[in-house]
Amino acid sequence: MKKYDVQYTYTHGMQVTHDGPRHAPPLLLIHGSGAAGASWDLMVPALAARRHVIRVDLPGCGHSPPASSYAVPEQAAKVAALLDSLELTGVAVAGHSSGGYVATALAEQRPDLVAALALVSTGPSLDALLRQPLLLRVLLGPPFGPLLWSLRSDAWIRGGIRATAARPVDVPDQLVADVRGTTYRAFRKVLRANSAYLAERSVPERLAALPRPVPVLVVFGEGDRRWEPSSARQYDTVPNTRIEMLPGVGHVPLIEAPDVTGDLLLAFTGTVAGIPPAVPEA
Repeated sequence: MKKYDVQYTYTHGMQVTHDGPRHAPPLLLIHGSGAAGASWDLMVPALAARRHVIRVDLPGCGHSPPASSYAVPEQAAKVAALLDSLELTGVAVAGHSSGGYVATALAEQRPDLVAALALVSTGPSLDALLRQPLLLRVLLGPPFGPLLWSLRSDAWIRGGIRATAARPVDVPDQLVADVRGTTYRAFRKVLRANSAYLAERSVPERLAALPRPVPVLVVFGEGDRRWEPSSARQYDTVPNTRIEMLPGVGHVPLIEAPDVTGDLLLAFTGTVAGIPPAVPEA
């Protein structure tokens, strides 16, 4: 039985999941391309014991319906509207992979909403992108991608996620089920929108130019198979940034090393000005 409160809501075109006590310091979690809020499932119990954890299914992903546009700034605007509706400001925001782009765009648009940024496996620039594993290239690209996407089994979905990990991992059932909610068309549009965001300006450049600087935590697996691991050092140019490299971990620390990643998030958000380090368990 879960030792924390869970609530599901639907607002601004997104499914939103609330875990933990509402009076605790808020921590917003944003998933990566084609995934869902369930990406964070293995970390949530520890996080929700000390934070009000807010997870979104971005438009077109998981339980959220498709959108007319998947541009990163527009996704960030939806997240901003969500936080406004919750009357929250000064939130710690964590993004996995391309979820880090939405988190960064949120800080660009609404610096009042973001107290700290944690970027987990977030590629800093297009030149850091690696050649993707064969299974992902077949699933995602023409001519076979559209057909195979509609025929993919749970085993194929698990295989696609595992292909980016540094070692064999157990993929949560809920994540597999929620990934089924993302259509091929939506996923391809999300990828193009992410590339456009990076082509315009790299993430480190964007962070360095924020209207109000915020503390930044960068978490990268030393065995990341989607982004060149050494590219994490590009974030060295951003003031007030801490970089954590995880040995033996690939692109999905949320699944490969949930305890370590969760501890890093709790410690980081606990040191941000105005955010208490912990909330006692009931």
